[in-house]
Amino acid sequence: MGKRAVLLFAGQGAQSVGMGSDLAEQFDAAKALFDKADAQLGFSLSEKMFNGPAEELTRTSICQPALYAHGLACLELLKAQVPDLEIAGCAGLSLGEFTAHAAAGTFDFETGLDLVAKRGAFMEEATSATKGSMAALIGGEEADIYKLAEKCDVDVANLNCPGQIVISGTKEGIEAAVACASDFGVRIAQELEVAGAYHSRLMLPAQEKLAAVLQSLELNTPKVPVFCNVEAREVSEGDDIRKTLEAQVSGSVRWGESVQAFIDKGEELFIELGPGRVLAGMMRRIDRKKTCLSFADVEGLEKVVAELNS
Repeated sequence: MGKRAVLLFAGQGAQSVGMGSDLAEQFDAAKALFDKADAQLGFSLSEKMFNGPAEELTRTSICQPALYAHGLACLELLKAQVPDLEIAGCAGLSLGEFTAHAAAGTFDFETGLDLVAKRGAFMEEATSATKGSMAALIGGEEADIYKLAEKCDVDVANLNCPGQIVISGTKEGIEAAVACASDFGVRIAQELEVAGAYHSRLMLPAQEKLAAVLQSLELNTPKVPVFCNVEAREVSEGDDIRKTLEAQVSGSVRWGESVQAFIDKGEELFIELGPGRVLAGMMRRIDRKKTCLSFADVEGLEKVVAELNS
């Protein structure tokens, strides 16, 4: 197997208590990165990652910097153990898009940590001010699901992979959409246990606040291709990166198209950095012929390194 891979970074919802604890115990580099995050944020993010409780780690303002720090710790360890790994590009699901930009050198660790901490706080404020929800829809054509969303006055949040779409909006709108989803060809419709309506118009207040923060940032040209969520295309110029990072707070995550764009470029190997193996699962629905390795802990790292060195 070649040592060229696209890096994929997990989004909100992948977090789990214990994430990163064995990495910090075994590798000084991981511990140093988590310590840096704790010092910058002014509280022990690593304590919440390692020991929870789950209710605290699940908070939007906590899990977003936690996943960001964890993903970059995984990357640092991977690069140390496979120094000849060629990174073909980066992408991340929702919050993971920010981690992808840090991995590509668009901004440094500290800048990105401050950015995602503010993003998480802004989104948590927006969820507290609204009564929103989300639902996963299995089966059904994309065009029909857009009609369902319009009928129930909700938004299409995530186009994850063929046959799997998430909608987002008011609690009442989501409940109505779940109730009539079968009329639009949906096989399974299930409301999700989430704090709010992410990637919907209810997040516009958070988007406006994040836009102001993004405008003040100096961004580098990414060292490798980074594909944005909202348009499933490569972004490399500063204003374009700012615009797409801003827009994805309330816009749709076109994940399946983003991954397919890398496949269309001829990429064969993907590595998911983060807990949950969610992105690897989606890959099987996008193109099961492609390989997607995943790791979030020491055991997973060892397996990925062994495969890359085989």
